Amino acid sequence: MGRTLLGFILCLVVVPVIVLAWFRFGHPPVAVADTPFPMEQQIVGIPLNARIDREAPSTAPIQADENNLVAGAGIYRDHCAACHGFFGKPSTFAPHMYPAAPQLWQQHKGSNVVGVSDDPPGETYWKVSNGLRLTGMPSFKETLTDTQIWQVTLLLANADKPLPPEAASIVRNEPPPAEAPTALAPPSPPAPN
Repeated sequence: MGRTLLGFILCLVVVPVIVLAWFRFGHPPVAVADTPFPMEQQIVGIPLNARIDREAPSTAPIQADENNLVAGAGIYRDHCAACHGFFGKPSTFAPHMYPAAPQLWQQHKGSNVVGVSDDPPGETYWKVSNGLRLTGMPSFKETLTDTQIWQVTLLLANADKPLPPEAASIVRNEPPPAEAPTALAPPSPPAPN
């Protein structure tokens, strides 16, 4: 009985010391190219999904109309595309992130799902608003308004559907249509003295 108790106490002391030494001397995987921790996805994914399920809004306060989709496309271009790519133009550095940033305009293999269009909008809203630790995904709640976060969320929720032409042009990263040149007005006559 005494040996079992001594073994138990030693395990309570020795195991944490070994783990701390492993961390202290830089052996855990911290570089992008390192092999992940065993069960890393489960360790991080379970609490993340539980928190999103608990906190994500169930309905959007705005509609996915043309104005909101075009506004969402502009927000996406300005704040999201560097990591998440454009339609037909994936980000060049996203695959070199850990985890790799999902390309939100690519169709999933073997399905019609594009990006996160199969996720509930409240889940995407939560991720954009709060960010995701240790992924490179920042929180936008201090950078964008609540309406702007919803606009980009609804855009992504509708990525597998036809978009208004202006929004589609933005997410394809096409240059805006050239404006017609304005004719120069003749100079005004000099003012009388």
